[in-house]
Amino acid sequence: MSTPSPEQAAGRLRAAIRQASSGLVEREALVELIVLAAVAGEHLLVIGPPGTAKSEAARRTSRALGGAYFEYLLGRFTEPGELFGPIDLRRLREGEVVTETRGMLPEAELAFLDEVFLGSTAILNTLLGILNERRFRRGHTDLACPLRVCVGASNHLPEDPALAAFADRFLLRVFVDALPDPHLEDLLAGGWGLRGPAAEPAAGVADIDALAGHARAMDLGAVRPRLAQAIRTLRRAGIDLSDRRAVKTQKLVAAAAALAGRPAPTEADLWPIVMAVPTAHAQAMAREALHDLLAPSESAALVAAATTASRGMLARVPGLVEAMQALIAAPAATDDAWRLRAEGVLAEIDAAFAPGARPEPLVAPRAELAGLLTA
Repeated sequence: MSTPSPEQAAGRLRAAIRQASSGLVEREALVELIVLAAVAGEHLLVIGPPGTAKSEAARRTSRALGGAYFEYLLGRFTEPGELFGPIDLRRLREGEVVTETRGMLPEAELAFLDEVFLGSTAILNTLLGILNERRFRRGHTDLACPLRVCVGASNHLPEDPALAAFADRFLLRVFVDALPDPHLEDLLAGGWGLRGPAAEPAAGVADIDALAGHARAMDLGAVRPRLAQAIRTLRRAGIDLSDRRAVKTQKLVAAAAALAGRPAPTEADLWPIVMAVPTAHAQAMAREALHDLLAPSESAALVAAATTASRGMLARVPGLVEAMQALIAAPAATDDAWRLRAEGVLAEIDAAFAPGARPEPLVAPRAELAGLLTA
């Protein structure tokens, strides 16, 4: 099978994002960030209460990407063999400690570990090797792991300094809450739709690898001064971003540019720096401190993630265009619910952009939708 071009890979990964996000209310950013992490070769930590679709988002993203998937809920009494595989008893009788890894975490390409901080010291130490070096070492077993991305989940960030050091291996942080009341109808409808049969994967691991190679080859020279400025701004604001996290943020910026279809990163791709900030409170402070620098943020592939990170209206433009196109295509243009949604989209556009300063992609669909409302 031939290696896909960056354009082909980016197109299929965008389709995978759409496929995985369908029916997941207010979790589009999480799906997009899992794909971003996979292309960047980094890992993602999701913090939030039980029942907030953390595992469902990871599961659906894995199905859309088509890779070998491993999922497990850790507990205080989880044994290493439950994650890494059992000891081969035949080899043990011969004096060798060899792990049978077939179908277990060391052979996964995408993984989801729920309550990841509940693992024992033995489990977490072995996990460090898999996350950092992509190698599994246990007894006489030493093998390379094909892991592209691991999604860890927990109800809260750990306070134990030893666990905090382990948590630092997850570069991206996403904080989720239960959906507010206005989204309940969408939640119920979307949750019911998730019961259907799974679709064929829209992309493959080869697409992740092709785009990852493209991102690694990018020249960040033009955008690096602005990235350094952002890091200095965060540090002056008292927001902790370690040297290691600062350096690795470049991988996120390059991956964001690759997914957006750009040959090299621009100021529009700096927004992932916010998602590398370790805590929810610090992320909110980072958005405020970097407000002007992140104003150009936008991504046709990672609309929800770029909007969540930057809180910028330019990042919302692709989503607003899509919302207007859906309303224009809807057959019931006289329905009260349709009118409320249409008025809401137009109000959002008008509040963000003066008539003479609207981005070009908004102009034609806004005029068409306004015409339908007044017809």
